[in-house]
Amino acid sequence: MKPVVEDLPELIRVHDSFKRGLIQVYTGDGKGKTTAALGLALRACGHRFTVTIIQFVKGVSYTGELFSLQRLYPEIQIFQFGRDCKRASSIRQGSLGCMNCGECMLRIGEITEEDYILATKGFNLAFKIATGGKADILILDEISLAIDFGLLLTDDVIKLIEGKANNIEIVFTGRNMPREILGYADLITEMHEVRHPYTQGIPARRGIEY
Repeated sequence: MKPVVEDLPELIRVHDSFKRGLIQVYTGDGKGKTTAALGLALRACGHRFTVTIIQFVKGVSYTGELFSLQRLYPEIQIFQFGRDCKRASSIRQGSLGCMNCGECMLRIGEITEEDYILATKGFNLAFKIATGGKADILILDEISLAIDFGLLLTDDVIKLIEGKANNIEIVFTGRNMPREILGYADLITEMHEVRHPYTQGIPARRGIEY
């Protein structure tokens, strides 16, 4: 479920997608940032655009989008650089559900060397794709969370933006997006939480939250 950087195949470009690729940001404390980016990927795929999704901090291998993309959309590649769940196999098979144990989540003061290594590998891959124009659309999911935890530097992300190929569209997602990144954005959508099932004691549900 986690392809290594060295295995990244050369993507076949169907067309020159954009004369000028823009910068999009989905941020805020509300649910739906990743979902919105996946919807954009789905739309682009309908036009035979190539899309690469790099997920920072996220590593759970039982999320529904992984299976959908693998089965239906060869133009979309997704790479994860985060912690997996010890019970992922059982959850994938449907014998268990997500128990909200938080083992796959990062916490301040509990960051490991492996977390740094994964984030660095993810960023290096993102930089290679962005500067080389090796996709039509590049989605950097939860990149602001990686910055929040000190796994990545905002200045490095700015270098990626400034050095990107002109025809690649880049989408950033995650809460607390740094102002420096927002300054480069052509589109900013901020999602606010008004009500969430979690506050009613409803746990994460298969097919909705994962």
